[in-house]
Amino acid sequence: MKAARRQARTIVLQALYETDTVHHDPLLVIDNRLVEDPTDVEAESFARRLFFTVLENRAKLDAIIQQHAPEWPLEQVAVIDRNLLRMALCEMTITRDAPVKVVINEAIELAKDFGSDSSPRFINGVLGSIVNKSTASAERKSKKP
Repeated sequence: MKAARRQARTIVLQALYETDTVHHDPLLVIDNRLVEDPTDVEAESFARRLFFTVLENRAKLDAIIQQHAPEWPLEQVAVIDRNLLRMALCEMTITRDAPVKVVINEAIELAKDFGSDSSPRFINGVLGSIVNKSTASAERKSKKP
């Protein structure tokens, strides 16, 4: 299952990259990616759900990224890094299909495979900041009388 999910995330990253850079029709992009790199039915369903959920929530996801990485205007963040952050945030806050630690690990591994030398550290830093702030916020809410 882990290998199928990794493959699905790779497909989603590639599809988001293409959609982000050359603005091809998202439906055609994901369909073509899944034809070029076939996977099992469950992983394909996961890939489609993640891809379209990221696209539907891009503005919300981008706002969260900007809030936690204000020194990096989103348009200046590498396309791979930007889309890895979107994917991971989507999984952490919207689809919640996997534990947060797994999502962060997967994002870092994909950053190693597709990003620059500094991508894994950047991805880990931004996602870690988001997790730390949301954990602190949840703790404050639970301590209110």
